[in-house]
Amino acid sequence: MAADVSSRRWVVWLLLTMALCLSCAEAGRGQVPSKRRLEVQRHLRRLNKRAVRSIKSPDGDIIDCVHISHQPAFDHPSLKNHTIQIRPAFHPEGLQFGESKVASQKRTPPLSQPWHQHGRCPKNTIPIRRTRRKDVMRASSIRKYGRKKHKSIPNPLSVDPDLLSESGHQHAIGYVEGDTYYGAKATINVWEPKIQQANEFSLSQLWILGGSFGEDLNSIEAGWQVSPDLYGDNNTRLFTYWTSDSYQATGCYNLLCSGFIQISSEIAMGATIYPISRYGGSQYDISILVWKDPREGHWWMQFGNDYVLGYWPSFLFSYLADSASMIEWGGEVVNSEPDGEHTSTAMGSGHFPGEGFGKASYFRNIQIVDDSNKLRTPTGVGTFTEQSSCYDVQIGNGGQWGHYFYYGGPGRNSNCP
Repeated sequence: MAADVSSRRWVVWLLLTMALCLSCAEAGRGQVPSKRRLEVQRHLRRLNKRAVRSIKSPDGDIIDCVHISHQPAFDHPSLKNHTIQIRPAFHPEGLQFGESKVASQKRTPPLSQPWHQHGRCPKNTIPIRRTRRKDVMRASSIRKYGRKKHKSIPNPLSVDPDLLSESGHQHAIGYVEGDTYYGAKATINVWEPKIQQANEFSLSQLWILGGSFGEDLNSIEAGWQVSPDLYGDNNTRLFTYWTSDSYQATGCYNLLCSGFIQISSEIAMGATIYPISRYGGSQYDISILVWKDPREGHWWMQFGNDYVLGYWPSFLFSYLADSASMIEWGGEVVNSEPDGEHTSTAMGSGHFPGEGFGKASYFRNIQIVDDSNKLRTPTGVGTFTEQSSCYDVQIGNGGQWGHYFYYGGPGRNSNCP
């Protein structure tokens, strides 16, 4: 009898011990995710400033109208006592191409952002696309959220293009170098290219570059992109980027870190652009101008003919604190080589330049800003692509389009395995 009682006690003790161990194991497994969740929450509190008003966009975004003095830029220690410059001291002078004069039988109204359908931000506020927990969780780490990978800029002066392709980034660009540049302008055809995998993206942009293509590279970038990993969808979105150390520790997309100071209450960076071009149908484009204010030294950005969005303070940069040494315009994709084959992620319209207007994507009226703060047509424009059988570029000149080029391609095809 005593033996039976002792045996039962032993079984009860064993079961309790096992339950306790399982509980400890579950708690142990939960520590890492809990720590990550807390880090994500803190990061979201830093990014999402208190809103005066919030607007639900038809595409699912939430646009927060944040007081201009509370935007993320002012988290930067060097901007604590910064006086916001409400307008540039000087705007570039010279050659301007009238947007309304561009020939097209299917000319369409100006582009807008869908959130405008449900309201506008009040005066003295700026629109900021709200970052959500799921956005940050898609990144491999909080530190890498909103940042490009190192060595992703096209280097047309490289003797071996294959060295750049190893980073997984491929390009089709026009460029100028060999002078000092104080800005650039372009009108960019807008599409919604197909993305094969969520960790890939496709973009079309201009680059303002200073320094070498090593660890000291300075870059200001603006254009449109489709990036499921960054935004959680396949919408075409307006974006900016900056770095002063070749993407290592500085800079980010849009307003996802301190640096860029936005002044416009009308345009949200990172928000969807609509409508977009259709193959064989209506064509839509956006104009982007980035230039250095000769008085204050800041780099300003203008969207279209009417919206000066804001500026990058000159102290953010080393080489670009003075001027740029290269300007690039064109497309970029990530080729992650899924299943050992070239990605089928499209660049531009997804069609080669030879197909021309209405089918291939274009940059038109490309210009540079010279040391007299004047817009002028560039000279000696070169082209560059790592694999022309995957993505290509063809340059032209003349008429209302000024200097232009068609670019892009489908990625994987019979000549691009």
